Amino acid sequence: MLQLTGGAAVVGLAGCTGTQNNDGGTPTESGHDDSGTESGHSDEEDGHDEAVGAPSDAAEVNMITEDGGYHFEPHVVRVNVGGTVTWHNESGSHSTTAYHSDNDQPQLVPDGAAAWDSGIVSEQGATFEHTFETEGVYHYYCTPHESLGMIGSVIVGEPDPHEQVALEDPPADKPERVREKLEELNGMVSTALGDDHE
Repeated sequence: MLQLTGGAAVVGLAGCTGTQNNDGGTPTESGHDDSGTESGHSDEEDGHDEAVGAPSDAAEVNMITEDGGYHFEPHVVRVNVGGTVTWHNESGSHSTTAYHSDNDQPQLVPDGAAAWDSGIVSEQGATFEHTFETEGVYHYYCTPHESLGMIGSVIVGEPDPHEQVALEDPPADKPERVREKLEELNGMVSTALGDDHE
């Protein structure tokens, strides 16, 4: 019985830590790459069938552990300047932490933007909120699960995608899995901002 359980755990983990897109295409909200072919990974596979809409005054993100996988749902949310994002811990132990020098991380938020870090949240149903006062694109991560690709993005207002440090090439010193996830998010954010060149 222990052998079966261990094997299932390894299979579950492998399914969640693989690459998001195996055919080199750029994922879009529909789960297709821009060539119109099915991509190697669909948002629907992880329960992330999402489209990034217009900015609102508030947005909610769930922090989830399921089947050995860890993710923010939805991947990308959008709020107005002065809008608030509330993260809900649905299951597991997670954080929501900005890529910011105040958190000993490379800056993947707008210049002058405030950092945030919820610390590890383990209680099911617990929440953390942050109000965004600076327009731009923000990338954030879960401290214990960053290396497994638990990374998300917040778009604030109507930023110019060409002026966003978050949308530049991912930091070279990050692991490949993290860089892949950041590139995937950059594609989703660029599409949401109408800057889909490919």
